[in-house]
Amino acid sequence: MTNNSTTPTKHFNDWPNDAGFDVFHEEREPVELTVSGEIPSYVSGTLYRTGPGGYQVKTAKGTTYSVDHWFDGFSQNHRFQIIQTGSSTQRIRETGNMVGFSFGQKRDPCMSFFKKVMTMFIPGPNPPPEQINIGVTLSINPPGLSDPQTAERQRHAAHGSGIHTLLAKTDAAVLRHIEPETLEPKGVVSQAVLHPKLTGPLSAAHTKSDPVTGDIFNYNLALGRRPTYRVFRVSAATGQTEILATITDAPPAYLHSSILTENYFILCVWNSHYARGGTKILWEKNVLDAISPFDVTKKTLWYVVDRKHGKGIVAKYECDPFFCFHTVNAWEEPSPTDPSHTDIVADLSVYKNLDVLKRFYYNNLKSSSSASLNYVGEKRISCDVFLRRWRLSSVDSASPLKPQEAVTEHTAEHNDSCDLPVVNPRFLTKRSRFIYGVGDHYLSTFFDCLVKYDMETHTASYFSIQGDSPGEPIFVPDPQGTAEDDGVLLSVVLDGYAEKSYLLVLDARTMKEVGRASMECVVGFGFHGAYASQAIDGPGTDI
Repeated sequence: MTNNSTTPTKHFNDWPNDAGFDVFHEEREPVELTVSGEIPSYVSGTLYRTGPGGYQVKTAKGTTYSVDHWFDGFSQNHRFQIIQTGSSTQRIRETGNMVGFSFGQKRDPCMSFFKKVMTMFIPGPNPPPEQINIGVTLSINPPGLSDPQTAERQRHAAHGSGIHTLLAKTDAAVLRHIEPETLEPKGVVSQAVLHPKLTGPLSAAHTKSDPVTGDIFNYNLALGRRPTYRVFRVSAATGQTEILATITDAPPAYLHSSILTENYFILCVWNSHYARGGTKILWEKNVLDAISPFDVTKKTLWYVVDRKHGKGIVAKYECDPFFCFHTVNAWEEPSPTDPSHTDIVADLSVYKNLDVLKRFYYNNLKSSSSASLNYVGEKRISCDVFLRRWRLSSVDSASPLKPQEAVTEHTAEHNDSCDLPVVNPRFLTKRSRFIYGVGDHYLSTFFDCLVKYDMETHTASYFSIQGDSPGEPIFVPDPQGTAEDDGVLLSVVLDGYAEKSYLLVLDARTMKEVGRASMECVVGFGFHGAYASQAIDGPGTDI
């Protein structure tokens, strides 16, 4: 936590983005947006977005406190209701809620992403839910944590959206219930309500869900002398939670996501290890400074867990070290060297080291900040992201006692790569070809384009407008489509010159704009979103 200011300069490369980093605007009632273009009617549904809004807050003493890191920004949630009125979508309503905004002077600005895990170590009075900063990913109607009263109301509502439970998640093992319509925070629970053994303070913000059954999968990490990962499944059919595997020979690490195939859950322990078994978090009082320096001599470990037959850890692999925020997709296929065996193929967005974590301080990201000039040249290149494909050979005959090599099959060039990656959700746990995400071509101090990468031809296409900074794309499939790229992408974009945001709709095949919904306000640069079609029935998809 600091109390400082940055001397304004001209915007880097004439690409202004400051407005997207400090947002305290709220819309408590739905606001009709101006729609232009032809948005397909099948897009009708609800899009939620969550992530940092502002990073400065006034205190009761009249002073201003600022948090330093983008991951620490105060959470803000947005809801876009996309309404069909004819052959194409004509109406879109937006609601925005700043969690804790009205009580900003009561908030401890330090209790944010990197520091909120302290509450898991040091019990104390529980603050009101609106003062707890949880907002990295969202889950719609997750099993085991659904709100039965809201679900019952939705079933009897004439025009119910089918969304009865909305959860905000982070990389701590806590979750916050959000009212799906008004976005008001309702309450906070820990993973321990799912199973008494899930008592560790850390987990992945990205839960994985089975696209067929709706079961969800994640890990819980307990720290200490013997750090322990517990991989678990929550059944969509029963709401019951089962521990699938316990891992005690892996270093504790900051793992933002995991990997799922049709029959396996893969915990990939990349090289963001916590020092001293994770107990250094207590000493440093934040997560970032408790992560050990990147060690090129330590292998990345892959633990393959059977998720259907109770066999626990069935295989273990290793490869050269890397860092990762987001996995993309994975699937099983016959081994090309011996079709009687099964390989796992996995796509990830990876970094060469941990430098990107330091780049995401606000002063390094804001276009008017002179500190952003520090991240040009070699220092910027050290933060490059790469799409990479691995093969885990013969998983059905491998041993968890003797690690095999995870083989790199392809690495895309940085300019063709992306983070915040997504695929067509119909292809989750199946072989997929196209990856979509946000790209960084060094044109701004932040993300400057949307990318579509073809893993078969190793080519890319882009969408970019000078001065417009895009957010994570969400893929909405065309229900009548047959090709993998039949559908549209939804992305909330900041027009840096106008200091206003718009909801962009792109044709996923051509990467051309088909429509947009313009706002008279700014939606902060968030992390992730969740989309539910107009006729959702059951759990949403976690990726």
